Amino acid sequence: MKKILFFLLFAGALSAQKTELIELNQNIRDKKGLTRSLTLIDNRTDKTIGTITGKKGTSEIKFAAEDLKNKIENWFSEDNTVKGNNDITLILEDLKAYNDQDPGQKEAFGKVRIKISSFLKRNDKYYFITRFENVIVSDPKKTGDMPKFLAQQISEVFSEFIKGSYSGTVLGVMIPENEVINYSVHLNKNYKAFNEPQLVDGVYKNFKSFYDQKPEPGYSIVKNKKGKLVSVKDKDFSVPLSEVFCYVDSGKAYRGIPSGFVEMVKGNKGFYIISSRAQLSVQKMTGGMMVGALAGGVVGAIVGGVLDPGTSHTAAITGAKTRTSSKVYIDSLTGAYVFEK
Repeated sequence: MKKILFFLLFAGALSAQKTELIELNQNIRDKKGLTRSLTLIDNRTDKTIGTITGKKGTSEIKFAAEDLKNKIENWFSEDNTVKGNNDITLILEDLKAYNDQDPGQKEAFGKVRIKISSFLKRNDKYYFITRFENVIVSDPKKTGDMPKFLAQQISEVFSEFIKGSYSGTVLGVMIPENEVINYSVHLNKNYKAFNEPQLVDGVYKNFKSFYDQKPEPGYSIVKNKKGKLVSVKDKDFSVPLSEVFCYVDSGKAYRGIPSGFVEMVKGNKGFYIISSRAQLSVQKMTGGMMVGALAGGVVGAIVGGVLDPGTSHTAAITGAKTRTSSKVYIDSLTGAYVFEK
């Protein structure tokens, strides 16, 4: 009798779990007609995305099409009758949905961790275009149906990322076909900020100049008696702080955020700061500093993190603007913020 009761309860639990489908149905037309083909490499070790528990129960998030590679490649072909000469390869590296309770929160957030990159392929050689790596957050207090919201966000990330890759700036470093899966390690070998024992003092206007360790000629910092930065000078002229990606003083790097400058620490995945989505979502700070592409939606995040990777202040902040502070990495290839929580 106990076995029968357990079976009925287990069956009831399974029937209560719903499925939330990721529908890849947005228009992904290449308006400039530059692209000939779009190929997906699904490099996830586990193809199961995961489940989210919200107010309306538990739902498994999964793609509507079981054959994701075929779906994406056909999706491109159907929306692009006019073909160009560029062959683009996407690598899906990570996609996981889960509930996570932040410190001080009574309810668990719904979260999706996603990492996807794009490359221009020519003659079995690959050239990096861009990537999106982040955690999308759904607040149970503000989102009625968290599984549905997150499924829609995943779909938006895919469509906007693909469209941004059509005409994105291509990195000139060639990646052999047998190393494309480990592209990040291959490309980071070229960055002096990762490999040199000492950072070069100076002011850096964008993330690439920092990773190449090429400070702006003629730029200098001005500090007050307490050692706090008060301004940046280009010879005798003041430079808006919004134009400064970071500065290095006595071998330590400091990144500009809305509340001022915070130290950038070198970790096992590159450089990171300690901050939160709420801190990095502020539009203005004293002194006129502006942070671009922080509108709060996926499109805003993609514009900052993908379409305009050279912008001084970029972030991919999607979903809830949580106040939990944690490590926020600076993507070495795009300059975008990469949240781990």
